[in-house]
Amino acid sequence: MFHRIRQFSGALILIGGIAAMASGAPASTSAKPAEAPAKTKTMHAMAKPIVWPAADLKWVPTPGAPTGVLMAVLWGDPAKGPHGAIHKFPAGFKAGLHTHSADLHCVVISGTMIHGEEDGKETRLGPGSYLFDPHTEKHTTACDAASECQMFVQASGKFDIKMVEEKPMEKKASK
Repeated sequence: MFHRIRQFSGALILIGGIAAMASGAPASTSAKPAEAPAKTKTMHAMAKPIVWPAADLKWVPTPGAPTGVLMAVLWGDPAKGPHGAIHKFPAGFKAGLHTHSADLHCVVISGTMIHGEEDGKETRLGPGSYLFDPHTEKHTTACDAASECQMFVQASGKFDIKMVEEKPMEKKASK
């Protein structure tokens, strides 16, 4: 029995030594790990929590959107680059076919959002639903008439709305 315990202990020491070599740490069990220099703090170590009750959110008009569509910016600057915001749409809101300059990751918080595709297919998205809209995606955005909608949006760049122009009808040549 004692022989097996020694074998097991030896195996653990060998495995520990191999793991230490793979990680770049010294193989000796008595060596102390090198301490990181004081100046190399990670962003996470320096970050402070943000606690923001819903009642304290500051709602502002969403740039480029029709009147009544509001946003509460949580981080970043939607006019300049990546950001996160909560968007609020009035009940019955509908935006025609459009795209955005940035990719959008969206989660419906309340109400029922209606995501329309270029071919006319619509998908109803209730609270908790997720939507990824690549910047090249032509789509419509609507909020069901039953109640206002709120949606969390994380954007890879600035926020804008680029309406898709309807193609003008070609004039028939007169005889």
